[in-house]
Amino acid sequence: MLAGKCIVVGVTGGIAAHKALDLVSKLVKSGAEVHVIMTASAGMFVKPLAFEAISGHKVHTDTFESSSGWRFPHLELARRADMAVIAPATANIAAKLACGLADDLLTTAVLAMVCPLLICPAMNVYMYRNPVVQENLRRLRRMGFIIVEPDAGRQACGDEGPGRLADVRAIMEQMGRVFYPPGDMNGMKVLVTAGGTREPIDPVRYIGNRSSGKMGYALAEAAAGRGAEVCLVSGPTWLEPPAGMQTIMVETAQEMYRTVLEIYPGVDVAVKAAAVSDYRPPTAREQKIKKKEGGLTLELERNTDILEQLGREKRHQLLVGFAAETEDLINNAREKLTRKNLDLLVANDITQSGAGFGTDTNIVKLVYPDGRVESLPMMDKLVLGEKIWDEIMKIKKPVT
Repeated sequence: MLAGKCIVVGVTGGIAAHKALDLVSKLVKSGAEVHVIMTASAGMFVKPLAFEAISGHKVHTDTFESSSGWRFPHLELARRADMAVIAPATANIAAKLACGLADDLLTTAVLAMVCPLLICPAMNVYMYRNPVVQENLRRLRRMGFIIVEPDAGRQACGDEGPGRLADVRAIMEQMGRVFYPPGDMNGMKVLVTAGGTREPIDPVRYIGNRSSGKMGYALAEAAAGRGAEVCLVSGPTWLEPPAGMQTIMVETAQEMYRTVLEIYPGVDVAVKAAAVSDYRPPTAREQKIKKKEGGLTLELERNTDILEQLGREKRHQLLVGFAAETEDLINNAREKLTRKNLDLLVANDITQSGAGFGTDTNIVKLVYPDGRVESLPMMDKLVLGEKIWDEIMKIKKPVT
């Protein structure tokens, strides 16, 4: 959602300054061009070199710098920026901006900006609750600044309460909502499956696959950002469930089958991005199988094909499937699309570099029932998620 955008990140002098490194890293991975402005006090917590290494650009700290390519940094950064975000934003910077002060590079640049600007407060709970600070934040809201509310919890000083910097994912989701306001999927109910499944052999071992869940989670996040009511059914993964949706965790293919079939009648769109195990042991051993001389033979039986069953039961729903292949991609994809009664199939060759399981990027072909195939270049999975929803919306609401 942020690919191709120019983002200016302002870092001020708070203990949460180190979290801005993670924010910059994730913005860069999402395809954004990121420029960092640090206040003098921010440099007491994190060195500019760290941000330069992550962002790939010079860090700006001095109003009067005259480095190559930057004659007037405060104006040039303001003109380039599609969005600015100050994280962490201390009580001091909030007070300065509320009063229109411009005594350093960050405040000077902000006054010259006409782009959306997010303020992410982070400070001690008692500072945050102080009526002066709250009034400054209210003034900033009235002036059009977007305030990303802090999290509550234990702080570095030992106090408890609101004032912790908002989670980086929440900050990025808010940034995405500014660029792409919810609307085109308002009122739609969406089911997304993600991740792999685990079929137990014994209490220790299972049959699984390499799916990380990243593609399905990106699709769910993108749909929620566009206003949809999302239910994410996920196999085991280390990913954090996206905010703003119902997430149901399952483990086996049978658990996913029962969950999905229960939810399916009430949704408008189902996107089956999970990599479900095709086979399972008929029963799991109650005790760990001990290692012995010679080989081990496992008996396997087929799991129910969830996507095929959804295709049979389809009434009003729009149904989208995924196909991960290693050979004859298009023919296999077309056969799967027809056999499973799909409205769209997203196919990828997992042998390609930059595609497949566990990567942040993907390379896919969109296969349609009328035989059309659209090849997409390698892109970040979040960006691809938006593209897939664009296509789904065209099918759901045909252009006349």
